[in-house]
Parts: sequence; structure tokens; C-alpha cells
Amino acid sequence: MESSQHYDALLLVSFGGPERPEDVMPFLRRVTAGRDVPEERLRDVAEHYHAAGGASPLNAQCRALLECLRTELVAAGLPLALYWGNRNWHPLLEDTLVRMRDDGVERALAFVTSAYGSHSSCRQYIDDIARAARAAGPRAPVVEKLRLYYNHPGWVGPWCSSLERALLGAARDAAVLFSAHSIPLAMAAASPYEQQVHETARLVAGAVGLRRVVWRVVWQSRSGGPGTPWLEPDICDAIEDSAATTVVVVPIGFVSDHMEVIWDLDVEAAAVARKKDMRFVRASTVSTDPAFARMAIQLVQERMERSAAHLASGDLGPWPDTCPTGHCLLPQPSSSRR
Repeated sequence: MESSQHYDALLLVSFGGPERPEDVMPFLRRVTAGRDVPEERLRDVAEHYHAAGGASPLNAQCRALLECLRTELVAAGLPLALYWGNRNWHPLLEDTLVRMRDDGVERALAFVTSAYGSHSSCRQYIDDIARAARAAGPRAPVVEKLRLYYNHPGWVGPWCSSLERALLGAARDAAVLFSAHSIPLAMAAASPYEQQVHETARLVAGAVGLRRVVWRVVWQSRSGGPGTPWLEPDICDAIEDSAATTVVVVPIGFVSDHMEVIWDLDVEAAAVARKKDMRFVRASTVSTDPAFARMAIQLVQERMERSAAHLASGDLGPWPDTCPTGHCLLPQPSSSRR
């Protein structure tokens, strides 16, 4: 049996989002830094935030998750300090790592609000944590990211509950669309992202018993130039092509609500359904489900006691504690002009 591992803290890491109208453009500029996104495009996206009151719901849901994590840490008897840092908005990772350093934290585990493996949903978090640690200096804590959890029962179970609530009263010909953020095909080919999203959808559909309805995986929130192929079908195209009278959308690619859920689904996809006189139902995200917080603590316990059982549903088995070498690297750009 391997000996227990010592850690001082648990760090919640998320994408971050603006909380006031005046935060929106600085936030968008930070997210798109170095990507040559035109200012006009940023202003267009900013209008989505302003239409929702000038704030993303993500930070509020992270605060609710923090409270759930705090409760579960106490219940599990784990004396870990709890911190929160975002990649793109306050509280920023670099500021949080400095605070952890000053508090005397030496080793911490990071729970990331992303279940799947791709460059933007896994590798970039690892790189940003490392960058924040370097900025905090030689006394910065060592931070280890917890494993991917796309097939953990504590991820699958809350989605089953969410979908069952959404299906209440749905028509017999309802179509269930499991939606996740699209990525370029080149990025998908270099990561397990597409396979893992399909696996989660399959596990949820099987557990709920979707026999009387049609279900499929769709993609949303595509960006970038039209010449770059991305994962398809797009959710709006899938709704347009559906003959169902009710569409139930399950945002299975997202831990918490943020603008890709609020705007791309609740506004744009819902508008397509309305034009077809279809009933549109959107399942809730799961970050505030107590079972999800318990899963995070189970991942902590796995890492602290290396011999602990690594829970996983389905046939793929648990993701390793340490991502394989070369996992989810950013694909090299093609030599052809984009």
C-alpha cells in the first residue's frame, strides 16, 4: 500500500467571468489576448453579457460550489484550506497563488471546473497554474491538478438527475441534445475530448433509460474563421433538422452556467426552436449539486491516499492521476494560409 500524500490546501480553478458591466470588455480582452480578435467582434460579444445584465453567472456558481466544497471537506474530516482562482478574471490565479504562498501553503490540489481533456479544457489550466506559480516566486506552493472526471459517478449522476427533471412532462417524441463546446477538428484529433463527451452522454442516456426519445451529441459556440473545420453538428442546425415537438438540451460540456450556456443555448438555440414551434427545455448545469462537490472530495481522497479506489463508470476506466506526456497539446498550425 502506498503511503498517504500530504497536502495543505484545495484550490478551485475556473475560467472566470465579469461581474459588472464595466468588467466586460477588459475580461474579453484578457481572454482573447494574442489572438488578433477584432475589437468589433469583442463589442458584439460584449452585448451578450450586457443583455444578461453585464455579468456572467459563473463566479456566483463558483462561490456556491466553494460553500459545498467547504461542507464536504468538513464531513470528510479533511483539514485542507480552501482557495479559489480564475484563469481570466478576479480572483485571478496569480493573485491566489501569492496569497497561498503568504499563508504558508506548500502543496495543494487543484480541482478544475472542466471534466474533459483538450488543450483549452485541460492543458491550458495546467499551464496557467504553472505560470501563476512561477510568478509567485520560489516559495510558491506546488499545485497538482486532479484527474479528469468525465466518467466519474459523481459527474454522471448529477447529469442524470438534471435530465430527469428536464424530461418531466416532455412529449413522447422529444429529442434530447447533449451539447458541448465545439473545438477545431485539429484540436479534437490531438485530444480525447470528443470521445469523452460522447462517453458521458452515453452513460447519462443509458442510466436515464432514453429509449422512447432520440438523443445525440451536438456542438455549440463555434468561433474562428470559416475555413477552419470544427466539430459538428451545430446545435442550431440539429434543432432546425429535428422533427420533434420538444427539444431537451443538456449542456453536458459545462460544469456551470456561463455565457456560452446563457446566450448560445437559452437565447440563440431557443430562438431556433421557437421559430419551429418546438418546446425548448434546457437542463440545469450541475456544479451546485451536492453529489458533484462530493465527487471533488473523492478525487482529493484518491490523490491523498494513492491506494484509494479510483471511481469510474463505463468501459474506459478512470483517467490517470497525471496526464500522459504530450496530452492535449495545442496542435501546430498548418503551413497553409488560414
